[in-house]
This record gives sequence, C-alpha cells and structure tokens, in this order.
Amino acid sequence: MNGTEYGPLILDVLAGVGILLVGIGIFVASLAVAKTLGRARITLDEVDKQLENIGTPVSNTLAHVDEVTKSLEETAGTLSRTADLTKSALTPAIINVGAALSGITAGLRRLVTGKSQ
Repeated sequence: MNGTEYGPLILDVLAGVGILLVGIGIFVASLAVAKTLGRARITLDEVDKQLENIGTPVSNTLAHVDEVTKSLEETAGTLSRTADLTKSALTPAIINVGAALSGITAGLRRLVTGKSQ
C-alpha cells in the first residue's frame, strides 16, 4: 500500500472511533437520565403515599363544608321568605294607619276651621 491509500483508511477509522465515542456519550447521558428518573419515581411514590393519608380527612372536611353551605343557603332562604311575609303583612296596616291619620286630620281641620272641605 502506498501513502495515498492510507488516507481514506485513517479517515474511516477515525470516523468509526468518533461515532463510537458519541455512542458511549449518549449511553452515559442515558444512564444519568435513568438515575434521575428513578429518583423522581421514588419521590412521586412517597408523595402518593402522603396524599393517600391526607385524602380522607380532606374529603370529610369538604363534605362538612358542603353541609354547612347548604344549611346557610336554607337559612338565607327562610329569612328572605320571612322578610317577604313581614312586608306583605305590614304594608296594609301602614296604609290603614295612614288613611286613619288622614281622616283624623281632615276631621280636625273641619272642627277647627268650620268648613266641610
């Protein structure tokens, strides 16, 4: 072999070694990512366990809050109906008192002035 034939051979060998090194680098990076994801999986498993312990008290509290809210809504509805009933009961009485006062003042005016108007 002469000198011109070694050039492509050396280029091919160096390209192969470069590709091998890139492959090894990707392999090492993949191992690092695998370790990181493994730690994340363990952490998420612990979080799931803690959330399972919290889940029952939180749902009980939310159910209690829902019951209190319903009770407050019923109370507000009852107060609204009571206010409506009170208004409808007092309005005619106030009108009657106003009419009676109007009649009394008209009578006093006639008595004082002696006129019939």
